[in-house]
Amino acid sequence: MSRKFFGTDGVRGTANQYPMTAEMALKLGAAVGRYFRNDGDNQHRVVIGKDTRLSGYMFENALTAGLTSTGMNVLLLGPVPTPAVGLLTTSMRADLGVMISASHNPAVDNGIKFFGPDGFKLSDEAELEIERLVLEGVEPAQPQNIGRARRIDDGRFRYIERVKSALPTALPFKGVKVVIDCANGAAYRAAPEALWEMGAEVIEIGTTPNGLNINDKCGSTYTQTCAEAVVAHGADVGISLDGDADRVMIIDENGMVADGDQVMALLASRWAETGRLKGGALVATVMSNLGLERFMQSKGLRLERTAVGDRYVVERMRQGGFNLGGEQSGHIVMTDYATTGDGLLAGLQFLAAMVETGKPASALSKSFETVPQLLKNVRYGAGQTPLEVASVKEAIADAEARLNGSGRLLIRKSGTEPLIRVMAECEDSGLLTNVVDGIVAEVEAATS
Repeated sequence: MSRKFFGTDGVRGTANQYPMTAEMALKLGAAVGRYFRNDGDNQHRVVIGKDTRLSGYMFENALTAGLTSTGMNVLLLGPVPTPAVGLLTTSMRADLGVMISASHNPAVDNGIKFFGPDGFKLSDEAELEIERLVLEGVEPAQPQNIGRARRIDDGRFRYIERVKSALPTALPFKGVKVVIDCANGAAYRAAPEALWEMGAEVIEIGTTPNGLNINDKCGSTYTQTCAEAVVAHGADVGISLDGDADRVMIIDENGMVADGDQVMALLASRWAETGRLKGGALVATVMSNLGLERFMQSKGLRLERTAVGDRYVVERMRQGGFNLGGEQSGHIVMTDYATTGDGLLAGLQFLAAMVETGKPASALSKSFETVPQLLKNVRYGAGQTPLEVASVKEAIADAEARLNGSGRLLIRKSGTEPLIRVMAECEDSGLLTNVVDGIVAEVEAATS
């Protein structure tokens, strides 16, 4: 059974357009409330966090109404990073955690993702059951069993303490100048406060959210702003987060960007040297660069690949007992400390490596030479299925034949946006461009 409105990371779309409407949020709240409160007991609770989007107020209220209508007690955290929701779900003994965010998407979008009582994102099976309950409707609680809602004021501080506890208490960040770009998103207070408390000299950007400027020319998908600030201020390093702070990009002192693959390579090699890398492997997705795979092999380690989506990375990590994984896009998952990607935590780990080795960011942010990789996106309309068009299939088959084992080709639909992603890797940059552009042209023709 295919999922109808859940994607690779919860439900996501343009606010006030299906499926991201207040009505759908109300139904989702009631459905997930019934899914977790199925014994009639009134002691069940759910924590709700959000980023800084204007529509977050609407979805927070709609979800609260749906959840309390089925007897769930709601604890409202306000703006906090996504990993804080995973953490507080477990520490507050909640049955469910909810994060209202569209991550790196523009402000007009929003999303809803769910965490189970163990702090990990829900399985495909759980989401399918919740979809069924949404479509069929649920019986509300009796009037005397309606749930309560209350605000929790210290969620951000609990998260900050947890992040800091992942590092040695004696590790001195004093004298390290850090630019922190919070994308005008969920970590706009938590990230600068954590860095300041650890002794760093902090230069803040992207910390003035107004509901409409999240990810707007800032954050991990627009690293130019952070890179320019690092160079202008003579900073030692830049940490660029996305809207819900579960992704990170690292900027070295010269303004050069290190993506998630490079950060994972650094952490994997350091952890392996100290015996901390469980299973001798790093878990990443099919999008990670071939250079990362070769780097891991050169260290006598393995790279295990999964489908795109940090939830699938985490599932494989839990299955295999691994403790480090992530995505090229900047999700870095360290299950010794968190249940999902945590951009701030990964940034602090990078800072720790700088302090402990005495090396500059530029010496740590390029562990391997990347194989030339090209990714292009093509937007498609509602009801369109360009990957099923014969001319597109022929273009893909031709590209695979031309690469002929000398590279990789990956064509997929985004799980969070109406995009076809066309990605290839090849040592021959001319062939790489030709292959990708040929497929993109056919997909565009099929969607026009």
